[in-house]
Amino acid sequence: MEQFTYEEQGATDRPFPEPLEGGWPAGYTVMVETHEIPTDDPSGAFAALTEGILGWELHRRAGLTMESNAERAAPGGRVVSGFGVGPARIKAPCRVIWAKAARLDGAGRAVPGQRGGFGYGTLPGHPVRGEEGFFAELTADNRLLFICSAYSMPASLLFRLAAPVTRLTQRYVLSRYVKAARELAAGT
Repeated sequence: MEQFTYEEQGATDRPFPEPLEGGWPAGYTVMVETHEIPTDDPSGAFAALTEGILGWELHRRAGLTMESNAERAAPGGRVVSGFGVGPARIKAPCRVIWAKAARLDGAGRAVPGQRGGFGYGTLPGHPVRGEEGFFAELTADNRLLFICSAYSMPASLLFRLAAPVTRLTQRYVLSRYVKAARELAAGT
């Protein structure tokens, strides 16, 4: 099994209500973005968003290609996301570290006060070293949040030199994740 390209695995695994601020490994650039998704049915939207995250649909709708040895995120699963066009496509191999499905009550409704989603860490060939987590959160007061967290650093001198472009690309992809999360939550 390929080894991770960084030593500090698992810092994105933050179950509700553990905060996503602070507690990150030293030496990495950290990004935590939280977006509230308005909905008339937070429970149903949370379940739909969590399933979309776990089934790679969030990434596909954001414009990434996803090649995986599993149909949905599960610990140990390998995935290679791709961004770009043709020969300019950047491949980003990762392995899933943690995954959490929606917890439902006896009536099949999502229980407020939980996070679902997954986190994966970088493998050799990825342009950065680190980890990223994708969360749907159903707050205790029944609001739906989409959260993306990451800690990373360039994997090589080439990518260190390209860091300004990499950050712009990350911001662009994040905006696409947010749009995809809204679509998944709405069931569209």
